[in-house]
Amino acid sequence: MARSEVWLGAVAFAASLSATGAMAQSPDAAKGADVFDDRCGSCHVIGGVGQGPSLAGVVGRKAGAAPGFAYTDALKHSGLAWTPANLDRWLTGPQKLVPGTAMNVEVPDAAERRALIAYLATLK
Repeated sequence: MARSEVWLGAVAFAASLSATGAMAQSPDAAKGADVFDDRCGSCHVIGGVGQGPSLAGVVGRKAGAAPGFAYTDALKHSGLAWTPANLDRWLTGPQKLVPGTAMNVEVPDAAERRALIAYLATLK
């Protein structure tokens, strides 16, 4: 392999890492961290259990399935998976989506919901 090919490969690899990092730190995700602090952080934690379950790894997880938290039967049996679309519906009106859930905080602003979901997607 020629030296220039190695160099170009290294540049392409570095660019892909940079792009991945840029997505993790997108403006929406950064704003979402603020929304989390303002609206969610008093009950939810990132790792561990607070008044609400940990939201680390929530995107893609089955609803009511994080270990160590006592979910309502309504949420455990909802059949939901936390896709971005379902999180958007949930944050719009948790009681409307899953009657009987203990969650009662809504995020009525669509831009804030989008930012919050972008932030939650960065939490593994």
